[in-house]
Amino acid sequence: MFDKKSKALKKLRKAIRSGIYSYLILSMLRDGEMHGYFIRKRLEEMGFAPSEGAMYDMLKSLEKLGLVEGFWVMDNRPRKCYRLTDLGREVLTELESDVRSILRVLGGGEGGD
Repeated sequence: MFDKKSKALKKLRKAIRSGIYSYLILSMLRDGEMHGYFIRKRLEEMGFAPSEGAMYDMLKSLEKLGLVEGFWVMDNRPRKCYRLTDLGREVLTELESDVRSILRVLGGGEGGD
């Protein structure tokens, strides 16, 4: 059974991870389209390890918001790829400013002490 502290930490950590993963996915897609497996591998290279289910839930959520567009590519086998939409680019630009502000406050970004 979880106590209040454990519940709070679990909920807040999940929210932080979800926001970070979403931001990183949008940032990766700025450079061009990618299939889900490659997005997950890139996140792992950065030190993040979302479960496959969690990552695809995030991609579905970003798609539902109109920030990314999913489409199928027929290679050796069908693969779902994702690209950033125009709205996704606009949102990413604003999020970058937010992230810089957060990093400054935390002392790890531009102008941090």
